[in-house]
Amino acid sequence: MRQKAPKPREESDMKSPFAITFRLAATLMTLAVLSGCMSGKEEVEKWVQQEKAKKGTPIDPPPAIKTFETFEYTLRAPDDRDPFDLPSREEDEEAASAGPRPDQNRTREPLESYPLDGLKMVGTLGSPTAPEGLLKDPEGVIRRVHVGNYVGQNYGRITAINEGQIDLVELVPNQTGGWVERQTSISLADASK
Repeated sequence: MRQKAPKPREESDMKSPFAITFRLAATLMTLAVLSGCMSGKEEVEKWVQQEKAKKGTPIDPPPAIKTFETFEYTLRAPDDRDPFDLPSREEDEEAASAGPRPDQNRTREPLESYPLDGLKMVGTLGSPTAPEGLLKDPEGVIRRVHVGNYVGQNYGRITAINEGQIDLVELVPNQTGGWVERQTSISLADASK
């Protein structure tokens, strides 16, 4: 058995008493709301006038500006350098040549090709008088190191090997073209990270 398709609504159905009543009620509600908004206008205007008539609290005057005594820097001796001037090229070269320098003539050791943070301490061997440290490189190879060996890319020289850490001194460049020693260490606790 076939069902019949519903008939499309005709225009006469849309003008039913319910639809007309609904439209009329919606229009009346809109007008009531709009008239309610206009009824309190006088009260609002009165409140605004009262607020404008009130005197505000006075603002404190700004604080007095302090004047400071001027100071002119004078050199102690005619040959003293002004501390605010950049050093001359001769002074830079003198400072660079006076500090520590890396030994460029020695053969580089295998652990110098890795950055220091890539090396992990995994233990120690030997006696307390001649300890050996065990360092693991980023490729997973474990190497023995002794006091005096070089590790890291900043000319790091091992100065002490203890049960829990390896101490070393690195040479890092400074801003004047020279080198500065920096104390650092590789700890056994760092290997667990």
